Amino acid sequence: MNKTLNNGLLFLLLLLLQVLLLNNINFLGFINPYLYIAFVFLYPLKENRFTFLFLSFLLGLSIDFFSDSGGIHASSILLIAYLRLFFVKIYFRKLPADYPFFNLRSESFGKVFNYTITLTVIHHLIYFTFINFSFQNISMVLLNTLYSSFFTLILFFLGTYIFTKSQ
Repeated sequence: MNKTLNNGLLFLLLLLLQVLLLNNINFLGFINPYLYIAFVFLYPLKENRFTFLFLSFLLGLSIDFFSDSGGIHASSILLIAYLRLFFVKIYFRKLPADYPFFNLRSESFGKVFNYTITLTVIHHLIYFTFINFSFQNISMVLLNTLYSSFFTLILFFLGTYIFTKSQ
């Protein structure tokens, strides 16, 4: 029950943080941090995959509702939620039998960094490609992806450093 409550609080906290604070940041026209994707990183692997995909879609759809963005957040977070297990197998060398014991906080920083940067860049690339929806603006898509990914990752790692208990 405690894990369900923690996941629900994480969902609500990231939704409110994104909608009330981070959606209002647009620095130099390129920097928009999308910290709500941390839900995909922090959700436990051992939980039901359908529930996880549904909650990820619901989080993206809620962000879309408040941002009036027409499903772009929902599709991009659903894609990285779906690809998450593939990248867990690549970066952490974990098999389905290891999932109940897998914890992102117990892995080395290098592996976690590669994992989060890959999913963040994929999310942002899909998101900004859907926003521009033109090959004429490919440089704008790449700049937005680069800068927004950088600041999203900074916020993610600062947040995990601040809110994680030292052992």
